[in-house]
Amino acid sequence: MSDDATNGTGESRRGKVGRLEREELAAFLAEPHIARVACLDEEGWPYVVPCWHEWDGSGWWVIPRLRSAWARHLRRDPRCAITVDEAGAQRKVVAQCVARLIEEPNVGGEWVPIAERMSARYLGEDGPEYLVPTLDRPRWLFYLEPQSLTTWQGNGWASRYL
Repeated sequence: MSDDATNGTGESRRGKVGRLEREELAAFLAEPHIARVACLDEEGWPYVVPCWHEWDGSGWWVIPRLRSAWARHLRRDPRCAITVDEAGAQRKVVAQCVARLIEEPNVGGEWVPIAERMSARYLGEDGPEYLVPTLDRPRWLFYLEPQSLTTWQGNGWASRYL
């Protein structure tokens, strides 16, 4: 049996190969993987930034700081993309999105409970303590609505490439 051979379930010696099912996607995006958000700057150049994210089952919440260039880029042109990936098991999610501005920079807005959950996920149970000294610093709140979403896991090739 070759390394590419499967047992009929999409499983091989290299793990499951193929798209993530809905439950697998939710579980993967609940892990503390850094996302990369791509947007377009004022001159139309790609601008990519790593950031924390929260997936709610339909889209992503992102919370830029007051002076984040990417927040201004998203406000000006809401077309963007996000990718979340990992080494090892090779799970990845790539989406083209439209950014919806939920809150201009503020202190104490809807972004706070989302940021608290993110800090716990990325930094552990003491993560929210990291956030406390910065709660007086204004932040934006954007929601990234996927227009297309592609997922993949495993070390194999999609059949369309074979």
